[in-house]
Amino acid sequence: MEIPACAIGRLEPDGPWIGVAPTVDDGYALTLGAPHEAGRLTARPDDLAALALAWFEESLDEPPEALAATLGDVAAIVRHAAERVTDPEAHRAFDLAVDAIDDGLAADVVIDRLARALGDGVDAVEHLRRRTEALRRAG
Repeated sequence: MEIPACAIGRLEPDGPWIGVAPTVDDGYALTLGAPHEAGRLTARPDDLAALALAWFEESLDEPPEALAATLGDVAAIVRHAAERVTDPEAHRAFDLAVDAIDDGLAADVVIDRLARALGDGVDAVEHLRRRTEALRRAG
């Protein structure tokens, strides 16, 4: 049985959507979907941070409404990433992002904390573009 995905957005206006789907092994798959294209890769913590950051920044084009991620979906993937990061500094950054989301802090605070979790100077959309290319090659 395939668990449905939730979409964060589209990298291109008419392109495939990008998002996540829970996996049966208590993880997430980075998911690319479109009417004639779909693929999945195991999502790493940095992938989940990039997706969450893109969602909060509203830096992607709108996903299909029926699959659009909610705040609860985004909070779950950030929490999942925080639980799996092994580097102490990265773990702390993810914990701060989780706290900001859970506490309902302003979007700019959440964005700042997610950006720190993703890594200084890492552009979330460019990260997702690179991973999309890897996903297409794998599929």
